[in-house]
Amino acid sequence: MSRPRIVIVGAGFAGYRTARTLSRLTRHQADITLLNPTDYFLYLPLLPQVAAGVLEPRRVTVSLSGTLPRVRLVLGEADGIDLDGHTVHYTGPEGGEGTLSFDRLVLAAGSVNKLLPVPGVAEHAHGFRGLPEALYLRDHVTRQVELAAAADDREECAARCTFVVVGAGYTGTEVAAHGQMYTDAQVRGHPMRTGMRPRWMLLDVAPRVLPEMDERLSRTAERVLRQRGVDVRMGVSVKEATHDGVLLTDGTSVGTRTLVWCVGVRPDPLVESLGLPVERGRLLVDPHLRVPGRPELFACGDVAAVPDLSRPGQYTPMTAQHAWRHGKVCAQNVAASLGIGERRAYRHRDLGFVVDLGGAKAAANPLGVPMSGPAAGAVTRGYHLAAMPGNRVRVAADWLLDAVLPRQAVQLGLVRSWSVPLESASPEVARVPGRTEPRSAAPGRGGPVSEAAPSRPGDEPAGSRSGGEPARSRSGREPAKNHGGEPARNQPGGEPAKNRPGEVAPGKRSGDKAGSGRSAGGAPGKGRPPGAGTARATAQPRPGAEPGRPRPAGAAPGPVRSADMPADPGPEPPADQPPAGPDIAPGPVKRTDGRAVEGDS
Repeated sequence: MSRPRIVIVGAGFAGYRTARTLSRLTRHQADITLLNPTDYFLYLPLLPQVAAGVLEPRRVTVSLSGTLPRVRLVLGEADGIDLDGHTVHYTGPEGGEGTLSFDRLVLAAGSVNKLLPVPGVAEHAHGFRGLPEALYLRDHVTRQVELAAAADDREECAARCTFVVVGAGYTGTEVAAHGQMYTDAQVRGHPMRTGMRPRWMLLDVAPRVLPEMDERLSRTAERVLRQRGVDVRMGVSVKEATHDGVLLTDGTSVGTRTLVWCVGVRPDPLVESLGLPVERGRLLVDPHLRVPGRPELFACGDVAAVPDLSRPGQYTPMTAQHAWRHGKVCAQNVAASLGIGERRAYRHRDLGFVVDLGGAKAAANPLGVPMSGPAAGAVTRGYHLAAMPGNRVRVAADWLLDAVLPRQAVQLGLVRSWSVPLESASPEVARVPGRTEPRSAAPGRGGPVSEAAPSRPGDEPAGSRSGGEPARSRSGREPAKNHGGEPARNQPGGEPAKNRPGEVAPGKRSGDKAGSGRSAGGAPGKGRPPGAGTARATAQPRPGAEPGRPRPAGAAPGPVRSADMPADPGPEPPADQPPAGPDIAPGPVKRTDGRAVEGDS
């Protein structure tokens, strides 16, 4: 008799804990497959320390294959689920497709950046949900301070060393706190010519910092931020973003080249393609984390609306603590459905919250006891070490080195601006030229994210699409250019485009580029519209795709190439694109169909 097949989609806090617990409970009584676009589990709470140069990137990643015995890892992104046929269709990192059969399916796809309909934000802001975004922010902030230090003009210097963070939740507060310390240390040894210092701004429409936490901890965090020099503005947000600054809702105009978007997250768009009941984009489940009417389907983490038994009528919030606990209970209930152990309902008891404010400062309330200062800092770091499933010694060693040695403020240039677009449904994997994302975002949830070539004419030439179509800007919009027809202007943080040795001039081909694309976005046509308990759908045309190019009868799925197109075209810049520059993006890009930018409410 064959062993039951369990497929887990996603390896975040919920998916990783589910796989690890199931591996222990089932031993060799079931085949467990983990589908994830990366081969690591990312410990998100320490990501701000990566952006600030405290921790090296690999310290916050834990190998899946090395820590999950008896679990088969499949690299890829789920882009279609056939519940009636018990199959999951996925796209691999190199464009290949595959199908996984299951007897039990656990959805733990996590969340992506939440995009609001604010003009210019999609073009000029960057999120903070994945390792590529943290690496980009570290390079970008370092470069802006270096350029500001060399600038003679005070206005340019002020704009380059002003950093705006939107969202005063856990992530935004920690990014601003660590960022201010990082830039202050950077200019301490190399003062700016104009005598200015870096300025970090933290904005939120909420009445106070960290509105989710106890008011005493909120006051502690705000006091630390203000003492450090962070400009905290509550009740204010961004009304419009442009290439050289932002307009705030109170009418203030702020010159800046950096806009970090930390307003929140939304469930992965894969959930809505299932055609099952949802609550604000989250799949409705019972207290046992099973989807009603679908005994083979479980969901946990940010994609699941889990009833909060301690607060009837409410659902557990989208936090790492809940996702981690969801995973353990979900694994126990999946095993119980196979006759191993007994099932249990999800109940939780808050153990408190911790917010790392950099250095020895933190705000914490372990077991409900509010703390601040060095004591809170010790508790916060002790909690993170205990919660991490690996790399504890390496993380502790980096903390020790950071305490006694100066940080290395260098930019590596590994992640470019167009590689981490805010609208991407795949923040875990950087976008690469010549590769489409495996799944398009759900309509009305930030817009489609299916363009392959970089839409920003900087860093690398905008490449031709894998189907041989000319490169276009993101989300099916018109090619990046100003309304007057001039070449696209610099993005916040960019230098003027110019040719350099080894770069590709406009009109010339660059070498072929290989890389892995992912993630929760994907090739349009893979996701299915809701209905009949199945999530697989017929192919749909890509937004903004070139008309009049039908797929030949009997042709295999995939991009259609013209007859004279080379087998593997490399990125090729469009004719009207300026020469490649280090980090350049277009000015504001407007839709041509007259519709407003879509986003979450």
